[in-house]
Amino acid sequence: MATAVVAGAAVQCTMGSSPGQILVTSQMMVLAGGRPAATIMDAAPVTNITPCGMCTSLANPTVAAATAAALGVLTPMPCVPAPMGVWSCAGTPLIGGMPALSSEATLTCAYGGCLRVISPGQAIVNY
Repeated sequence: MATAVVAGAAVQCTMGSSPGQILVTSQMMVLAGGRPAATIMDAAPVTNITPCGMCTSLANPTVAAATAAALGVLTPMPCVPAPMGVWSCAGTPLIGGMPALSSEATLTCAYGGCLRVISPGQAIVNY
């Protein structure tokens, strides 16, 4: 069973070194577990998804440049999220006409990583 994702939820990128957070800006009226519930539209870089530590993807131009400068030794660089589209999740209720974000959702990064929810930020509201 999926859990509603709320403001402050932790996310992890497969190419990142540490978790980031979800910041809800798509709506502030509907609460889940006492916090604003996220929707699939909460996918903007930095505004909605905070950096996930250091990026290790060679598809990231800064990582590729630093690795080339280090003669091929992988050199992680600070993460700057580059989400492609919106979160993918199905079968969730609508919040203000937008699908709610569930704990099973994923989001692809342009640099090859995949973001997933590792802690929904609350444990009360399930879908």
